[in-house]
Amino acid sequence: MVVDDQHLNGHGGMVTSRGGPCQDLCTQPGPAVVWKFSPTSSDHRMLPPEIVRHESGVIAIHKPAGLATQAPPGIPSVESWLRDHLHGGDASAYVGIPHRLDRAVTGVVLMATTPRAARKLSRQFERREVTKTYLAVVSRPVDHQAESGGTGGVGLEAREWRDFLEKLPDEARSRVADAATPSAREAVTQARRLTSAGDPPAGWLVLEFQPLTGRMHQLRLQSASRGLPIVGDDLYGGLPLAAGDVRERPILLHAWRIAYADPDTAERIEVVAPLPSHWPLWARPA
Repeated sequence: MVVDDQHLNGHGGMVTSRGGPCQDLCTQPGPAVVWKFSPTSSDHRMLPPEIVRHESGVIAIHKPAGLATQAPPGIPSVESWLRDHLHGGDASAYVGIPHRLDRAVTGVVLMATTPRAARKLSRQFERREVTKTYLAVVSRPVDHQAESGGTGGVGLEAREWRDFLEKLPDEARSRVADAATPSAREAVTQARRLTSAGDPPAGWLVLEFQPLTGRMHQLRLQSASRGLPIVGDDLYGGLPLAAGDVRERPILLHAWRIAYADPDTAERIEVVAPLPSHWPLWARPA
């Protein structure tokens, strides 16, 4: 797919290679779309997490791509960064993790600095009282774009996606399974198409997701199983964005908003994480 200059952003952007020379980035021959990071821009591998709110024992953190939410000792994660940031690396300092974002996903994640706040947040997640809103850029295969007007059947009004997902043994991935599969768990997501700020390449869409459950790779797999893989998510058939370690590659899935009740006051709090600079300008919500 050829993406012309109007689809580039100010920090690099999308480039293609069909076997010819390419600047600043070596790509494989063929029509693959590759995300080009400028070394002078806000490269996702250089960005640290950012605290965007800290009240009542709850910390809202803007997580960059390539960083795990939680990891074993010695492996960088948001959890270890927070211990360093708040407690000088004290491994005994309390950090509660009521939910997680995949390593490749950017956006807002909540952590707790007290057991009480962690319990209250976990209860809200269990009762589906936390509202999470994600944005994603998806690509529809060219030979399927004529179906449903190239939108994959996703309209401007929210539609419920309901599937049963099963984690594959000894693999960091899941699959859609039959409801009768013993290890399968139900996954429910509200999905709708957004009007973007610019004109996307043919077959590309901006979607908004509100997951009602939290299964492994839920949004990534549910979208891909409907012929709408998330751009960058080559694990589930998406167009690749960058070369290198698959664990550090970004995908165009962003935890945009999260709303929860303050553990102390019960006030409804909404935290918004701005889209990272490696998102194309046209993909910003209108």
